[in-house]
Amino acid sequence: MANWRRAWWPGGTWFFTVNLLERRNNRLLVEQIDLLRYSVAKVQQAHPFAIHAWVVLPDHLHCILSLPEGDTDFPLRWRLIKSHFSRALPVNERRSQTRLRHGERGIWQRHYWEHLIRDEQDYRRHMDYVHINPLKHDHVTRVADWPYSTFHRYVASGVYPPDWCGSVDGVLGGLE
Repeated sequence: MANWRRAWWPGGTWFFTVNLLERRNNRLLVEQIDLLRYSVAKVQQAHPFAIHAWVVLPDHLHCILSLPEGDTDFPLRWRLIKSHFSRALPVNERRSQTRLRHGERGIWQRHYWEHLIRDEQDYRRHMDYVHINPLKHDHVTRVADWPYSTFHRYVASGVYPPDWCGSVDGVLGGLE
């Protein structure tokens, strides 16, 4: 069994990647975007966190979140978001014997990727990575055309121009 090491930083800011278990030809997250938004809002109300950036793709999502001062429990939040989302869906997904034995659904990958944001440059690079992701995965030809992203909020506040990002390579700079 893997020995997962998490970066615990009270009140920290993290970049996350969270994947569906079955990623091939799976559009569940965008087809159920309202349920996902509701699940996030419900958990956020009970266990506060700040959303700095968020993009939902058909089979995975990326985000940058901050926890309140003194709080390090981002695993609780992800467990609750995944659980709330999953419980609202009909049980019709393929489940392995292991998942059946443990009473688990077959919707989400068990683990997720997290990265503690270390400084302002790290924050900016991950912010760009979140927002360019629909273009990177060929879902759109312009970042502004993807509807499930906080990119639009940052355009409205003047952080990004509406036509931001002419090239994936120029923005990612080694983050792939």
